[in-house]
Amino acid sequence: MEINKKICMLGLGYIGLPTAALLANRGYNVHGVDIVEDVVDTINKGEIHIVEPELDTFVKAAVNSCKLIADIKPSEADIFIIAVPTPFKDNHIPNIDYVIDATKSIVPYIKDGNIVILESTSPVGTTEKIEETLKNEGIDTSKIYIAHCPERVLPGRIMQELVENDRIVGGITTEATEKVAEFYKTFVTGEVLKTDAKTAELCKLVENSFRDVNIAFANELSIICDKFGIDVWELRELANRHPRVNILYPGVGVGGHCIAVDPWFIVADAKDEAKLIRTARMVNTFKTEWVIEKIKNEILKYELENKRKPKIACMGLSFKPDIDDLRESPALYITRRLIKENYNILAVEPNIEEFNEFKIVNYEKAIYEANIIVFLVAHKEFKNLRISGNKKVLDFCGVFNG
Repeated sequence: MEINKKICMLGLGYIGLPTAALLANRGYNVHGVDIVEDVVDTINKGEIHIVEPELDTFVKAAVNSCKLIADIKPSEADIFIIAVPTPFKDNHIPNIDYVIDATKSIVPYIKDGNIVILESTSPVGTTEKIEETLKNEGIDTSKIYIAHCPERVLPGRIMQELVENDRIVGGITTEATEKVAEFYKTFVTGEVLKTDAKTAELCKLVENSFRDVNIAFANELSIICDKFGIDVWELRELANRHPRVNILYPGVGVGGHCIAVDPWFIVADAKDEAKLIRTARMVNTFKTEWVIEKIKNEILKYELENKRKPKIACMGLSFKPDIDDLRESPALYITRRLIKENYNILAVEPNIEEFNEFKIVNYEKAIYEANIIVFLVAHKEFKNLRISGNKKVLDFCGVFNG
């Protein structure tokens, strides 16, 4: 496939911007689209609005070379890539409104022979709904190529994994699969695997549900260990010496835009057939509430013993270590709850300078001032902290045992 083809990237968030910057640095002309004007302005200055290693270098180079331009409107292109959010509504019903809106926005710019790719993680059947939407808007979909290619990257390693990881391409037609696979082979060194759209959609959901189920086991195990007065970190290490056992790290729940959301996409459609997947979601949600109760119990104990209210340092707000991503973060949820219930909270997140809801406190200051220190996220800055004085430490994420 020719590198001089033009790409229109819809959505410049955690997946769209890295992908757009990577493609621009590979020689493609990329027109990036985002509905938030501040995001567009930031990118056009060669700067970034999210934290991701190496992304700033890629974006700056792409903008300086004029290969990447951001706008609030789409433009004509050869390849349209949709990378917008797919959250869920109340009762965990998938919401694909952003996908449909993005699809409608490109209708005036689509030409025969164009490629339309959905990268957003989506419920089974969403790619077909893109085709249906385009048909309803008067597009002859027999003359374009529509496919789903879900992202499979790990925050903190996105720029490497966009290139190195295997990719799945599932087209509405066999010809669409071939065309889109050819495009991904121009920048992916991993294997490009071909299937149909529905299989590609479910595969991404299954990958994250597998992770969710395994994390649920670790989280439930940590609750059991607490009941028996057993160190879960020692138990995990001992059990994992078995050649066929690999228990994951427990934490304060599960967050992020994928693992905490995608299983519900399966449950919503499969319903009674997804018993284990639903149960794992409930276990991981319960773990967050369990952590809140453990913290409250420690606060009450302090108040009874010291006749005054303690300061509590909530160490970490992001959904996983060493990133600034707050989407579906159980650590953020815990901190919000405690603040809402009028506890004296020092909120710490070394990857974020400012937050519009409450003040972010430097982690060293928080450690010094707090009476109770609660580790919610195992950020690298926390690993070698020295905690002196008579302070209660609650380590829910293995900062000192990971």
